[in-house]
Amino acid sequence: MTLIYSFSGCSEKKDEEEKGLEKIDLSYASGFTISKGNDFWEVEVNQAWTGADRIFKYLVLEENAKKPAGDFDAIIQLPVEKIILTSTTHIPHLDMLNDTEKLIGFPNLNLISSEKTWVQIDAGKVEDLGAGPSANTEMVIDLAPDWIMISTLGDNLKYLDLLAQAEIPAVINGEYVEQHPLGRAEWIKFTGVLLGKYEEAKIAFAQVEKDYLDAEKLSASIIDSLRPTVLSGVLYQDIWYAPGSESWGAKILQNAGGNYIFSEQKGTGSVQLNYEYVIENALEADFWIGSADFLDLKTMGNSEPRYKVFTAFKSGNVFSYTQRRGRAGGLEYFELGYMRPDLILKDLIKIVHPDLLPDYELYFYQQLNETN
Repeated sequence: MTLIYSFSGCSEKKDEEEKGLEKIDLSYASGFTISKGNDFWEVEVNQAWTGADRIFKYLVLEENAKKPAGDFDAIIQLPVEKIILTSTTHIPHLDMLNDTEKLIGFPNLNLISSEKTWVQIDAGKVEDLGAGPSANTEMVIDLAPDWIMISTLGDNLKYLDLLAQAEIPAVINGEYVEQHPLGRAEWIKFTGVLLGKYEEAKIAFAQVEKDYLDAEKLSASIIDSLRPTVLSGVLYQDIWYAPGSESWGAKILQNAGGNYIFSEQKGTGSVQLNYEYVIENALEADFWIGSADFLDLKTMGNSEPRYKVFTAFKSGNVFSYTQRRGRAGGLEYFELGYMRPDLILKDLIKIVHPDLLPDYELYFYQQLNETN
């Protein structure tokens, strides 16, 4: 087995050398790789979704470049002028790379918060693809984009063949699988390559990284005894859903200097807890952060009276990510949050250690009042 893997590794390395490929190092993201050739790029997505068992390989050709040897799941020819996105988390990539005007289609425009994108929508330059791209393959084909980016749990894979037959390059973005806060943000480099703007993407990410690490340093030296306890999650049909301790959100909370009350609950996604366990462990938590999208305590308490027994609820230390909404009501947190974990981190530091950021004002989060 060792020999097989050894020969396989040597073969891949030889292929890269023959193509003149230079692998570009990524600092946090593990779900994709970038390699640069003389006049082309090769991008591999090895974590397209949780538990993915295959690698997707994409080729991006510079203008007038010839296709190198090899098989690819999609080939993109630069420059590109028309693209389709299917997740709001990809919208900020276009904004930060000054390519917002290249978006020509998106499923459910009302979910979008970006003002730059709404300028394009108002001008009639972005088609509403309805409930989801999987139900509107014909519309996608009619729009004939230079590429479409799909964020999927595997449900839309059957449409890749249809798009391939229509000669529309479809690429899968698996950013949500990353659990390091900066790992998700680093996927802007993936988009940057597809747009022919890798260097711009590199610069944009470097600024986010710097801001995140600078904020992290503020709370890094806080001793455990000074870390306030934090409850998260909500009840749904008698099950309490909360972030697992290895998840993206739990890691940002830890970096902010909080003591996550469910730190023993391992997992990178949502964990399911019974109400009795939550009461036993979180009744007297200092803060409740991430309480769904309630706008005030009265509405929250009326929706589920059991919430009212928690100390954080009684003291009004409940915070939700509902401060900023797009024109049609979409929460900006779910659009910009992946790309700007530095803002989320600063919000959480401001909540649990306000003295560390005395002049900072909350961006995504807001404290829930008694009434709206």
